[in-house]
Amino acid sequence: MKMRAFGNTGFNTSDIGLGCWQLGGSDWGALDEASCLEILSTAVDAGVNFFDTADVYGGGRSETLIGSFLKANKHDIFVATKLGRTAELYPDHYTEATLRDATEASLRRLGAETLDLTQLHCVPTEIFHQGDVFEWLRRLQQEGKIRHFGASVESMDEARICLAQKGLTSLQIIFNIFRQKPITTLFPEALKNGIAIIVRLPLASGVLVGKMSKATTFEEKDHRSYNRDGAAFNVGETFAGLPFEKAVHLVDELKPWVPEGMTMAEMAQRWILDHEAVSVVITGASRPEQVTDNAKASELPKLPAALHTRLTDFYTTEVAEYIRGPY
Repeated sequence: MKMRAFGNTGFNTSDIGLGCWQLGGSDWGALDEASCLEILSTAVDAGVNFFDTADVYGGGRSETLIGSFLKANKHDIFVATKLGRTAELYPDHYTEATLRDATEASLRRLGAETLDLTQLHCVPTEIFHQGDVFEWLRRLQQEGKIRHFGASVESMDEARICLAQKGLTSLQIIFNIFRQKPITTLFPEALKNGIAIIVRLPLASGVLVGKMSKATTFEEKDHRSYNRDGAAFNVGETFAGLPFEKAVHLVDELKPWVPEGMTMAEMAQRWILDHEAVSVVITGASRPEQVTDNAKASELPKLPAALHTRLTDFYTTEVAEYIRGPY
């Protein structure tokens, strides 16, 4: 596993991190505790040293499982968590007290004295605009409750608002072959300012693995079933905002372009890693073997320049017009 600098923190993160939304046991289908712990263990064995979670994943279950794993396994893991989407805060209960309570709850579940990174979790745009939440985070940082703070955003407009905040360490964004807007609207400024970029949805909710068909179905509690048109939260978080059938069709068009010796999922993750501004890709996994497969993208050679050009043209002419939700 190759490493790269995580913004201005002095920490070197693995190219591929582990997205831990699925450990909540909801939104991606049921996942028992033993399987969750095996996924975490497999990730560490594969060289992963960056876990991304949130207090809202499974009502705290994801954080609790990570805390239990790290207590039993003394590994040097950077844990990035998020706050701001629980009922105590979202959509209009953001105060210094509620932010502090959420931070303390995450500390307890993770079994930590200090959080490595706290990220505002897709809070309403006006909250970013007002800016008070950033000052509250700075106070928590001064008290030693958190080492670093960042923001997980839904749109590039929100990303630009956050970039202006003093002390910001990271931005978490949706970025994949289907969502290429950050390349021109965010990456140059992030690089200039030493802001770490955390990439979520690298495989567009799994569709970029290349194994789904238009007949593929998901469990009732899987967000790929109940949120595919944005009924529960931002539609961009599900299949990158593309209608499912359209996403499958687009992937089928891409399959012949996969370089020899690579899988579709490897090409999709390698494409992301080829962008200098990217600090870590937090690919999720619901089975240990998926963790191992995802980690392989780090060691693969960069994609040919001609393929990058072709994928850029593909996005512009075949994909961009179909993306829904904030972007």
